[in-house]
Amino acid sequence: MVASRERVTALPVPAHPSFEVVLVSRPEPVIHPSAIVEDGAVVGDSTRVWHHAHVREGATIGRGCTLGKNVFIDAGVSIGNRVKIQNNVSVYRGVMLEDDVFVGPSAVFTNDRLPRAREEWVLTEIVVGAGASIGANATIVAGNDIGRSAMVGAGAVVTRPVAAHMVVVGNPARFVGWICRCTSTRVAPDGHGSCPDCGVSLPPAAGSSQ
Repeated sequence: MVASRERVTALPVPAHPSFEVVLVSRPEPVIHPSAIVEDGAVVGDSTRVWHHAHVREGATIGRGCTLGKNVFIDAGVSIGNRVKIQNNVSVYRGVMLEDDVFVGPSAVFTNDRLPRAREEWVLTEIVVGAGASIGANATIVAGNDIGRSAMVGAGAVVTRPVAAHMVVVGNPARFVGWICRCTSTRVAPDGHGSCPDCGVSLPPAAGSSQ
């Protein structure tokens, strides 16, 4: 890992829309020239930080991650390994993304339940469990964790915690089924047992719907 822009490979600014980036096989992170990685931020090996992204001081980005265009990572935020954050997502202080999380374009995380313009406010955290997926334009309201391998549908507004392997959609988000980490939805209606496609056993926490 690196704690600044040392050992970082900067890509040339494309001169034409047809410009293609060819990534050479090497462990160092790749930072686009238009991106900002503040001193004190840690960016893991093989992570790619694309156009106009901003990683603030004290943030930790794991290995093999992708940060899309206009992604903002706030100070002190922790992001695991192999996380993919699509364009136009802001991950504010108090939000933690564990390994293998997917965040779709323009998804929103809030970190204050009762926001006002004045400076006094109470930080409210969100943890997104390993392997979970959050669809495009979804909103995760402060204080509502997303369980391991859960899936939040595009445009959903999450106002309650989402259990491991749960699938939720809509506004407000409602439970519609269960999903395995292999993305199979052919699991038992109660969320217990083993996935019929990959054979992996679902954890007991997956048996309690909203």
